[in-house]
Amino acid sequence: MKKNYSKLIIGMLVLLCFASANAQFTRTTSKVGTTAAEFLKIGAGARAIGMGGAYSAAGTDIYSTYWNPAGIAYSGSNGEVAFNHANWLADVSYDYAAGSFNVPELGTLFLTLTSLSVPEDKVRTYEYPEGTGQVWDAKSLSIGVGYAKKLTDKFSVGFQLKYVREAIWNESASGVALDIGTYYITPFNDLVIGACMSNFGTKMRLDGQDLQFNTDPDNTTSSGPNNIASQYTTGSFDMPLSFRLGLSMNVIRNQYARVTIAADAVHPNDNTEYVNSGIEVAYDEMLFVRAGYKSLFLRDSEQGLTLGAGVKYDFDGIGVKFNYGWADYGRLENVQFIDLSLSF
Repeated sequence: MKKNYSKLIIGMLVLLCFASANAQFTRTTSKVGTTAAEFLKIGAGARAIGMGGAYSAAGTDIYSTYWNPAGIAYSGSNGEVAFNHANWLADVSYDYAAGSFNVPELGTLFLTLTSLSVPEDKVRTYEYPEGTGQVWDAKSLSIGVGYAKKLTDKFSVGFQLKYVREAIWNESASGVALDIGTYYITPFNDLVIGACMSNFGTKMRLDGQDLQFNTDPDNTTSSGPNNIASQYTTGSFDMPLSFRLGLSMNVIRNQYARVTIAADAVHPNDNTEYVNSGIEVAYDEMLFVRAGYKSLFLRDSEQGLTLGAGVKYDFDGIGVKFNYGWADYGRLENVQFIDLSLSF
């Protein structure tokens, strides 16, 4: 027991130094609102949310495909499927689904699907404030395929290639992005170091029929060309690229109990740096409670406390996991995540 307390103290000191170092070297400028495909920044998995998004080194389940694709190489199962849903802010619906399959001697293959949808609403104009009879909506979609492999029993790599598309009414933009991650179990009390680069990809630019119009260059019908087909040109924007470095350690582990602490330092291309931190307490690897704090040091953040719980049970060789996550968004109230996964 004394050894466990020593590991807990050492682990907390390591994470504290990790967070302090990140705070010392953060930039002072912010580029909020300058990237496309913002839905890619919404975290996947209620367990990860409950731990404050500190998951690049803590996650080895199917949801590590979002946080660090190298982690799934240590899942310990032949395959896994999962579905995550959240009623996002402003009645927006967010869903994440994934499936993985472990091929002996080859590695782990996986597929992911991310969807964000805005409910239909009336098209309103100055002349028709009650609606024109048309409706509009907005949808975002990401489809990914990836691969992860253990290079040794302590080190793995993983990547994911994604097709990304966003659409609002009759306009849409699309692009391709890449996630690359590494996962390393150190000799120091099995401290895990995870690193991931997410959403390295092409620029995205809206295009569609509502940007097209006809024009008369000299504004007279009596001379020159008339009714010329023209089009508004929209700007091109980067995807939300981020670099994530995480630490995770089981500070207490015995026959019935496990306590895991974790922290991620995140460097995004459209905001100031921040730290996610979390803790998970497990009983018999069947019941779980979690807490965390998200976006520490992020300028003007509405995010903060996170909580979560989960249960896992095996039915004839099939592991069933249900998780719940709650995240505070300050003046925007809160978001609740639920997910269900099956491992075999």
